[in-house]
Amino acid sequence: MSNTRIDRRSLVAGAVAASAWGGQAASAQDAPVRIGELNSYSRMAAFCLPYRNAMQLAVEEINAQGGLKSLGARKFEIVFRDDGSTPGDAVRAAEELLTRENAAFIAGGFLSNVGLALADLANQRKTLYVATEPLTDALTLAQGNPYTFRIRPNTYMQTRMLVDAVKDKGVKRWAIVAPNYEYGTSAAAAFKRLMTAAVPGFEVVVEQFPALGKVEPGPVVGALAQARPDGIFNVLFGADLPAFVREGNNRGLFEKRLVASLLTGEPEYLLPLGDETPEGWIVTGYPADQIKDGPHGKFIAAYTAKFNEAPRCGSLLGYVSAHIMRDLIEKAGSTESGKLIAAFNDATFDSILGPIRMRGLDHQSTFGAWVGETTLNGRTPAMKNWKYVSGEAYLHPEDEVKAVRKS
Repeated sequence: MSNTRIDRRSLVAGAVAASAWGGQAASAQDAPVRIGELNSYSRMAAFCLPYRNAMQLAVEEINAQGGLKSLGARKFEIVFRDDGSTPGDAVRAAEELLTRENAAFIAGGFLSNVGLALADLANQRKTLYVATEPLTDALTLAQGNPYTFRIRPNTYMQTRMLVDAVKDKGVKRWAIVAPNYEYGTSAAAAFKRLMTAAVPGFEVVVEQFPALGKVEPGPVVGALAQARPDGIFNVLFGADLPAFVREGNNRGLFEKRLVASLLTGEPEYLLPLGDETPEGWIVTGYPADQIKDGPHGKFIAAYTAKFNEAPRCGSLLGYVSAHIMRDLIEKAGSTESGKLIAAFNDATFDSILGPIRMRGLDHQSTFGAWVGETTLNGRTPAMKNWKYVSGEAYLHPEDEVKAVRKS
């Protein structure tokens, strides 16, 4: 016979411990599913604040519709942090989101170098990173990894859309102006490569790479004008773009020249040009003011009603990204990284833009862009002659992906 003695105090302590454990388990099962979102909300506010607004709108809609149904109707939550626009700050903020905020995975990133740092962290920690905005091709090619997936069309894809739009214009002598960091240099390289293949006799007669946010428009415009190109490929954006356009207009740089310009048709960068907007630049962008019908039109109306302004391109990306992340969790039926990654590969998601596929080969989605021309509608900058171009036909060739991607 055992001499073990179980007294009343032990029974009470055990009951309390069991009750506490059971309460914690129930609490964990009922707690919101948190996504950690990092972005350049301070430095790139024109894009990132509308992006955050639309994500919050999407979260409200998702929770009003019953939350994450495959996880027992748990609420969907996005916790936002500023990434400081530097890799070091972004990684520290991401670590905090994963540890202190118990984020299921991380998302976001604006600048390309920040996106690459977050991708490296995700690979080290074996956690999912949904890169919504960084455009660098390296993110899904040479530095791609099993844990990183990108939603927005990359630099190569958007540059290729513009090349398709200008390759039959008969212009062979080109100038290039781009910010001197990964995105700008990658765009310039892609343009040269694609135009060389598409236009016999193509040549670049001058290149200018000013520091991001520090363009000196006089010397830049002077160098371009002196080379007398027939076409200009522009990659400047943000505060650099109005300064460049103003100086170029004053010196007649754009007269009788074809200009192809990445991102310039996005309201974030187009509207600040005001009545200085050049006529007829071929651009990628987002004509939100002209889309009225269908699910996309409903989103625009809802966003405008809530925030008292039309959505920006960042708004569209934030809204679509939040719904893709919700649908990903529903598809996986879990927040475990392995199950999320398995569910992401080659998945197709319904969106207000139509179906968006996440290619398993390189983890690049088929989210597209609008290609059109700049114009003034009265004194308001706008796009004309635009069309939406799906990213499906503009993905990197599969053989190129296989040649450089290691995992």
